[in-house]
Amino acid sequence: MATQKLYAGAKLREIRTRLTLTQKDFAAKLGVSLPYLNQMENNNRPVSTTVVLALAQEFGLDVTELSTGDSERLVSDMREALADPIFADTMPPLADLRLTASNAPALARAFIELHKSYRQTHERLASLDEALGREDARIQASPWEEVRDFFHYCDNYIDAVDHAAERFSTQANDPGDVRTAALGSLSARGIQVKLTDIEALRSFDANARVLHLSSRSSPQTQVFQMLLQVALVSQDKLLEATLDFARFHSEEARSIAKIGLANYFAGAALMPYGTFLAAARDCRHDLELLSARFGASIEQVAHRLSTMQRPGAKGIPFFFVRVDQAGTITKRHSATRLQFARFGGACPLWNVHRAFETPGHFLRQLAETPDGVRYISLARDVSKPGGSFGAPVRRYAIALGCEVRHADALVYADNMDVTNASAYEPIGISCRICERKHCHQRSVPPLERRLTINANERGTLPYEVN
Repeated sequence: MATQKLYAGAKLREIRTRLTLTQKDFAAKLGVSLPYLNQMENNNRPVSTTVVLALAQEFGLDVTELSTGDSERLVSDMREALADPIFADTMPPLADLRLTASNAPALARAFIELHKSYRQTHERLASLDEALGREDARIQASPWEEVRDFFHYCDNYIDAVDHAAERFSTQANDPGDVRTAALGSLSARGIQVKLTDIEALRSFDANARVLHLSSRSSPQTQVFQMLLQVALVSQDKLLEATLDFARFHSEEARSIAKIGLANYFAGAALMPYGTFLAAARDCRHDLELLSARFGASIEQVAHRLSTMQRPGAKGIPFFFVRVDQAGTITKRHSATRLQFARFGGACPLWNVHRAFETPGHFLRQLAETPDGVRYISLARDVSKPGGSFGAPVRRYAIALGCEVRHADALVYADNMDVTNASAYEPIGISCRICERKHCHQRSVPPLERRLTINANERGTLPYEVN
């Protein structure tokens, strides 16, 4: 099989800019001519093996950066946007989308944002009749989606915040002492912590300098909420600087993102990068062992594993997703080639939906996407009790997975026949852009395919996909 050529001009330019080198100096260090480097940076030539080796040897770079990043996500997001019926007759070939994502990523993001605004406008028109003529009828972009996309395109890894949390965790003698470190940090700022019978997980009285934590919540949740408050009171300058860099379009988005960054700090302090990465590798990513060692919930551990993308010290690229009982994705992140639908739910053939049927158990699945990439997926239900009789229980299912080539590093892959092609279940991203012709769970036709309808025959679907 021929090796696929690597075109990574945009990433090559980004690396050179990060190193603050001119094209001439960069070319000299890579051992290539200036014209040759220029052609590679403009994707007129693939990145040569010589250059890949030079990047690793001369600069100590993780060369996987050349083949990862925004490109796959941008292609996936563009394909989903172009699957909108408004583009039914103007679908560009996949090669053009890949070229755009590689050569003009800013243009690709602008197109995605434009389509998102169009879709939001279209979906809200039906509910705006009563608001016509009012000054407050102006349509705003969703702050929640803006924040979600910010973390999505950062690979869910925020370097400065992660390092700050890791430095904070050094105050603890071991993972179990993070609670003591959090209490000490808050106490040093005149903040008293009280366990109170309240419905909220956390309530901070800034005037009285008292942090109330729900006595109904689990010890893991209490520690996490303390660390979140530590981030808000001790890392405010860092959080604000990060928000300035993100340039959100509304104060609502900025406020949501600040809470998101504080949550990120809390998770990174509870599970500091270096220690957590080493422990994960040592126990072959056993979520229960990691949960017990770091005093974190299964969901917190799974989410943390999906953020281990520090340059020069990357962990396994995982995807992580959480869905509710209706199948709606409430959290999503992927450092793999598997990208989740921006709108709607996940593929019904995915094992994450079956996790609700077997509470308290891990489900394992070997899955293959339409592009031929194979994954191992782990799913489990997550219940969040209300803490009292009659209080509503929130139920979710989470999934964590990676490409099957990392199976040896996962305890969950033991005794699974990863070499058997028939063991892999066919899954997709969403029906609208899934290329499978004979899926028995298809809900809507794929918009990139023509259909044949025969009134005299009826199979699983009322049409045939050509």
